Amino acid sequence: MQTPIDQDAAGAADSDAARARAAADTALLEAFGGVWGMVDTTVPGLVFVLLYTIDRNIHTAAIAALALTLVLAVARLIRKETLKHALSGVFGVAFGAVFAMMSGDAKNFYLPGMLYTLGLSVAYLVSALCRFPLIGVLLGPMLKENLSWRTRNPGRLRAYTKATWAWGLILLAKSAILFPLYWWGDAAQLGWVKVALGIPPFLLCVYLTWIFLAKAPPPIDVIAEMEAEEQAERERERARREEAEAERAVQPLLAEWTDQVVAESRTDAADRQPPHPR
Repeated sequence: MQTPIDQDAAGAADSDAARARAAADTALLEAFGGVWGMVDTTVPGLVFVLLYTIDRNIHTAAIAALALTLVLAVARLIRKETLKHALSGVFGVAFGAVFAMMSGDAKNFYLPGMLYTLGLSVAYLVSALCRFPLIGVLLGPMLKENLSWRTRNPGRLRAYTKATWAWGLILLAKSAILFPLYWWGDAAQLGWVKVALGIPPFLLCVYLTWIFLAKAPPPIDVIAEMEAEEQAERERERARREEAEAERAVQPLLAEWTDQVVAESRTDAADRQPPHPR
């Protein structure tokens, strides 16, 4: 039977675990852009392939897609949100639009994004093989654990490694579907398949990451540890200053008492000295 103290401790532990899970969920959504991140990376491509399918005009489709990414970036700026994902979308669409218009091949609009996805999948897989999973590097600072999971929390190292494998393999499978279409399909086919493969693989990666981390031990809050150590060091420094001030305050009294003892000792010695014969 649990005592009230045990029940309070269990409740506090449950509350801490719930807060840790909520922080992990928030960090996970923030790291990968959330709903607006999916909009930034998917809708411009949809606009491009839709307009190109209608009139087969590369310039019109590319300029419309680029204009839309700029509108989305301005909307984020007005809402005072981070521009990280919006700017990556702007640069990606800009490179694709310029490449497509210069080459005259609409399929090249998607090539920069495809190369980025392939490179990212390779980076995920290599980092997982090297036991330095990129998902942990990305989420660690957001969860205030930094890289402590590599040496102090083996359960989270395994979870981050599994999540990184999932991201690498899913993105690699996506590349294995898109590149044959780039080589042998037409621009409309490539565009529609790329749009279709925009959100579902992303959601699957995020879901698997959430599953792996939900089963892992909670993160070690190294930021709180550093703050606690700094507070303890300040307390020790204050104790040393108080001790030094106490010593400085006692020293005059100790010196006065010593002088008084010495004087009394000399007086007693003089009183005990026999008188000189006359």
